[in-house]
Amino acid sequence: MSFVEKMDTVFQEKWKFKNEMPIQTKMVPEVLDGNDIVAESPTGTGKTLAYVLPILHLVDGTKKQTQALIVVPSQELAMQITDVIREWIAGTAITVAPLIGGANVKRQIERLKKKPTIVVGTPGRLMELSQSRKLKLFDIRHIVLDEGDVLLSREHRVKIKNMISGANPDRQVIVVSATITDEIERVANEFMDEPLHIKLAAKHIPRAGTVTHSYIETPVRDKTDLLRGLSHLPNIHALAFVNNVDQVWMKEAKLLYNKAPIVVLHSNMRSAERQQALESFRKGKSSILIATDLAARGLDIEGLTHVIHVDVPHTIEQYLHRSGRTGRAGEDGEVLTLLAPHEEGDYRKLTKGLHPTEKTWRHGKLQEKPNIRRK
Repeated sequence: MSFVEKMDTVFQEKWKFKNEMPIQTKMVPEVLDGNDIVAESPTGTGKTLAYVLPILHLVDGTKKQTQALIVVPSQELAMQITDVIREWIAGTAITVAPLIGGANVKRQIERLKKKPTIVVGTPGRLMELSQSRKLKLFDIRHIVLDEGDVLLSREHRVKIKNMISGANPDRQVIVVSATITDEIERVANEFMDEPLHIKLAAKHIPRAGTVTHSYIETPVRDKTDLLRGLSHLPNIHALAFVNNVDQVWMKEAKLLYNKAPIVVLHSNMRSAERQQALESFRKGKSSILIATDLAARGLDIEGLTHVIHVDVPHTIEQYLHRSGRTGRAGEDGEVLTLLAPHEEGDYRKLTKGLHPTEKTWRHGKLQEKPNIRRK
């Protein structure tokens, strides 16, 4: 059975989609035709399969060379995509290898000696291995930048450009993200060949579930204690975002001291610690995972009931990326913001048109604030 013939099965059974998603309908044939693509579609809408499936058709597992490179901003997303590919290539000659920072580089070099068909990696480690000539970029004909808005930001832009320029001149470049700004689109166009631009808004995505937006007004000093209370709610499985690593550390120390069932995820953790935290959260041993934006970028966590903005995001793009973690694959979800007085103006701008509901925290319960009419 070919990968195309398997497509309906995977949508219905493995991925819980009754039909292929709009981004897949638009992207798959264009990737197969070899076109460069800039694709924007909300989180949880099937972008990974939209490029993985056609790339599996385009590569040849019998050739002992690395032909496709998938670049991602975080270790966790690299391993998640690697696992998806492994499911699809079972029983074929195609091979895949993750190349991420924080892992044993000598083992990764040994994997590269076997010439994996597809490599999935983070920018720093990929650049390190290409500069030492362990990863031969010239053989690569398909490059995917997943979470392209992060990868083409100023932090990673030079590394990405160097990798693309070192690849085969006939390379195909695909950029995907939930948000593509004008600046990112301009940068992408610099190294792409007449790219096809695909953009799908949330209203074009069929969803069986509902995502609600809500907030609780609370002073900054009370946010950690409120987070502790939320962690003890029955059946809560939440991803909580803060704006910097220092805040993650502070909240971790206070919450664990008070025996709150939480774990944290940030870029300063060792690879094994990050994997352990994710496993604890995915298995339900912890009810809330506290993370920074980069650490949780692109993660697909099944059954996520809430996204909690502990700190109000700085941009609309941040709000969309965070909020898109819940309400995936037709499930309901709630996006809850812990709103301090000085954050109210920014929050109103971010949620314009979303009509968020105000809630209160009373006696260990989260409930809508009653609408009391004044006489």
